[in-house]
Amino acid sequence: MKFLKGTGVAMITPFNKNNDVDYDSIPKIIDHLIYGNSNAGGVDYIVALGTTAESVNLSFEEKIKILKFIVKYNNKRVPLVIGIGSNSTIQVLSFLEKEKSFINANFSAILSVCPYYNKPSQSGIYLHFKKIAEKSEIPVILYNVPSRTGVGIELSTILNLSKIKNIIGIKEASGNLSFASELITKLPKNFYFISGDDELALSIVQLGGSGVISVIGGAFPTFMKQMINFGLSGKAKEANKIQLLLSPLIKLIFKEGNPSGIKSLLSNPLINLCENNLRLPLTSVSDELINEIDFELKKIF
Repeated sequence: MKFLKGTGVAMITPFNKNNDVDYDSIPKIIDHLIYGNSNAGGVDYIVALGTTAESVNLSFEEKIKILKFIVKYNNKRVPLVIGIGSNSTIQVLSFLEKEKSFINANFSAILSVCPYYNKPSQSGIYLHFKKIAEKSEIPVILYNVPSRTGVGIELSTILNLSKIKNIIGIKEASGNLSFASELITKLPKNFYFISGDDELALSIVQLGGSGVISVIGGAFPTFMKQMINFGLSGKAKEANKIQLLLSPLIKLIFKEGNPSGIKSLLSNPLINLCENNLRLPLTSVSDELINEIDFELKKIF
């Protein structure tokens, strides 16, 4: 699991104008993530079917077809992490059972989001993840993103979950740096603390975090990898230079929601990895924001 001490990207799901999955664009996206923007290379791993992939808007059949396509095209070039989450514990366990052989053979870890919408108690959250960890034959990474789920995983719950053998890390996206700092100091040293927030990723790494699962890295995999590596090795000046370069675009791609912002960026002619299509209830960002993104992007190219 050493690759988790580095840079991962939450991969989008591209759609064509008919709102079908655009399988022609997936190879371009994967190659871009792996090889990056220069000879310096791309990301350390790819997260398939996370929330950035609009996974809640995909049918079960589409999910399996997308996963098999990604696995085949990636061809073991980089490790893959699979997003498997739900507000129904039974649904997650059923998916793990049904696709056990496929998951075990092709994925290095599971990223599982805190149950959303029904706002479970901390006891319910603990038992939800405990059941998943017991069912899964590959390691589990928790995903804390209260702005999306309506409830967060509290510090004491995370610490208790970290004692379960098969739970090896957390993607933390609460946006609370003091919470992250306290958690990093209290978690076991072999527990991976991964930033799920591009804007705070460098700060979290400098506090002792493991790395990032990035969104902006979908457009700039090399820059993100370099920034995180500089942060991990204590080269603050070099890391801060990249942070300043990417910061305006990071703010813009989240201004009207994710993945609406990153899809606008990836569909820009200067990057041109996919069309700017989303499935309802998600929609494209405003024309005004598209122009703002274009303006900032041209400063980089």
